[in-house]
Amino acid sequence: MSGPRRPRIVALGGGTGLASLLRGLKRASVDITAIVTVADDGGSSGRLRRELGVLPPGDIRNCLVALADDESLMGRLFQHRFADGDLSGHPFGNLFLAALAEVTGSFDLAVEECSHVLKIRGRVVPSTLSHSRLWAERDTGEEVCGETRIAAGNGSCRRVWLDPAPAAHGPAVQAVRDADLVLLGPGSLFTSVLADLAVPGLADAVASAPGIRAYVCNVMTQPGETEGFDAADHVERVLAALPGELDVAIVHDGALDPEAVARYAAGGQEPVHSAHERIEAMGLRVVAADLAEAGEVVRHNPEALARVALELASRTAAAGP
Repeated sequence: MSGPRRPRIVALGGGTGLASLLRGLKRASVDITAIVTVADDGGSSGRLRRELGVLPPGDIRNCLVALADDESLMGRLFQHRFADGDLSGHPFGNLFLAALAEVTGSFDLAVEECSHVLKIRGRVVPSTLSHSRLWAERDTGEEVCGETRIAAGNGSCRRVWLDPAPAAHGPAVQAVRDADLVLLGPGSLFTSVLADLAVPGLADAVASAPGIRAYVCNVMTQPGETEGFDAADHVERVLAALPGELDVAIVHDGALDPEAVARYAAGGQEPVHSAHERIEAMGLRVVAADLAEAGEVVRHNPEALARVALELASRTAAAGP
């Protein structure tokens, strides 16, 4: 008789937050799928998008490397960033993905082949294979186009959308439907998490997913996106994209290094207060734990966050077929 199946966890987002979560999950006995936004238009990804017409590879690359063997030379090579000449600023992995997309004629296939090269523990899929531009409406009513401009602005955002509205990537939708746990975040609320949910078919899949749907709230606010937000404000914006279709909010509840907090304050960032009662009043269960890393950088501890995710997913997997 076979033993219990491994829990299936799907994580949506982008940027460093999603990659950090994947590093915490990859050594556990779980099936992991990362669904990554392709809305980035800055840095190397933006240059390749404009010059070659390829989907932005940067967040995809970071997630692939996060799931690779820690000792992998290829993993380090993928993160190597050229310092001089015409290639200055380009990580090798971005160029590799762009080249593979041209050779194979498919960005999806390029990601799959890179997964084999890096021998990753899990799966990485883009949220869509369509080109779209990310737009945001700020709380002032101003509309801004482009992930870079959104993040570089002042104040907070009200909502985001993609134009033209793209079709969801089939494997991403199926992964959500099969998941025991769907994690939204961690990561930039508007330009990572809600950028994924701005893909209509993907948002529909999450809204109807049979597994637990959990939002991982950021530890610190983010200039240009969530200035002045507490955890309940974050959750409200997610619920606006998925009306009434969240089950759990995962929030940090613990001390932060005072010197680190002071440094962040100088850049316009502050700790996100947990706001338990307001979140529970929205009908969500709150899972609060000490989830932050100690030290100068205020961010989620990958192992601590993974433990919370594994507990949620294991319960669903044990109860399911």
